[in-house]
Amino acid sequence: MSAPSPVVAPRERALPDSPLARERSGIDACVHCGFCLQACPTYVTLEDENDSPRGRILLMRTLLEGTLSPTDESVETHIARCLGCRACETVCPAGVPYGHLLEATRATLAEHRPIPAVARAILAVFERPWLLRAAMAGGRVLRATGIARLLADLPGRFGFAMAMLASTARGDRGSSQAEGGIYSRPPSDSTRMEDPSVASLARDDKRGSVALLTGCVMEGLFAATNRATERVLDVNGYVLVEASGQRCCGALHAHAGDDEAARRLARANVAAFERAPVDYICVNAAGCGATMKEYAHLLAIDPDWRDRGAKVAAKVRDVSELLAVAGPGLSTNASDRGAKRVRVAYDAPCHLLHAQGIAAPPLEVLQAIPEIELVALAESDMCCGSAGIYNLVEPDTSNVVLERKLANIARADVDIVATGNPGCLMQIGAGLLRDGSRTRAMHPVDLLDRSYADGAPR
Repeated sequence: MSAPSPVVAPRERALPDSPLARERSGIDACVHCGFCLQACPTYVTLEDENDSPRGRILLMRTLLEGTLSPTDESVETHIARCLGCRACETVCPAGVPYGHLLEATRATLAEHRPIPAVARAILAVFERPWLLRAAMAGGRVLRATGIARLLADLPGRFGFAMAMLASTARGDRGSSQAEGGIYSRPPSDSTRMEDPSVASLARDDKRGSVALLTGCVMEGLFAATNRATERVLDVNGYVLVEASGQRCCGALHAHAGDDEAARRLARANVAAFERAPVDYICVNAAGCGATMKEYAHLLAIDPDWRDRGAKVAAKVRDVSELLAVAGPGLSTNASDRGAKRVRVAYDAPCHLLHAQGIAAPPLEVLQAIPEIELVALAESDMCCGSAGIYNLVEPDTSNVVLERKLANIARADVDIVATGNPGCLMQIGAGLLRDGSRTRAMHPVDLLDRSYADGAPR
């Protein structure tokens, strides 16, 4: 009688101590149903299964099983092409946490091959405050002198970067199509609402204390929007409290796979906002808000900071959430109320809609502005191709995705595209500028603030 065949142990899982291995349950949750395919911008535009969420999850599984090496070029290619927009999460019936899987995969790959040089350079700037201040100051000089606009039409990555910078100019947000009104005359950055009805609201209807995440690009290139955010929060009854010691939120680093830097920055922000005795942390940049709301997950392997991160994350609100709770107050300027002079389409930032699950509040803010006509935008839930620094690291794919977005905007025939994320504002703004379009990209808060400047809220 022959001896029984030995029991063959299952193949030992590869990369056992990697960030990806810690997310194995998320991989196992995927049933490969395909609901994610038409929601994925890279699959829709490139038509390659490997550039779909379920295709990339299969690649992740093969990494853990050892079938493919983390140094395999095909793995790097298809993982790098992902925008990280997380639209697949919105449609996934199994609740696969794709965003966490993607970040863990990139962090795992980074342990075996370096992050691309362009990405490393950008991430180094955002982690070092003095470098960031210098970079933003240089950007403002290029913008103010008009050099960025002159260079915006150059081909390639550099030209598009200049177009993004040029699109942030406040003067470039006007339009000859709408004389007067809510976006031809921005309020001064130092403007405070003086009307007695406004002061009464702020004094008698306090809704809680708020600290604003000033942000890197927001304070560096969109400082006017930060000041507008402070004004509209004040008008709508929130008490503003300064939170000193803030740093970059870590979103860019987490998305790129530099999870150690992301955790360092998260810890610094947790400490900064712990020192601010506030009810809420207001964020007007969707990507930053999504990362801050997930600080507990980012710091999960750090027992000294995990719970502290969770407490700070619980206070984070997008500015549209706070304004929707408050009303928001409407302009009472009789000459403007009901005058639909400006056509506005809303384009949902991916990390607001898909990562944070916030859909209605931004629309409620826009609907509170009597001077605008809100126009539906086809595929407003589809990524514009910005995705943090993706448009600078993967420009070819980013441009293909952007062209689809610009075509939808052109068909909508609007004066303004409103979106609540600096990357989206710059990506769409650059595309519109290079196309010679009359349409401009603006933050919803800027529109509300300018409406308030024309007439007291009620």
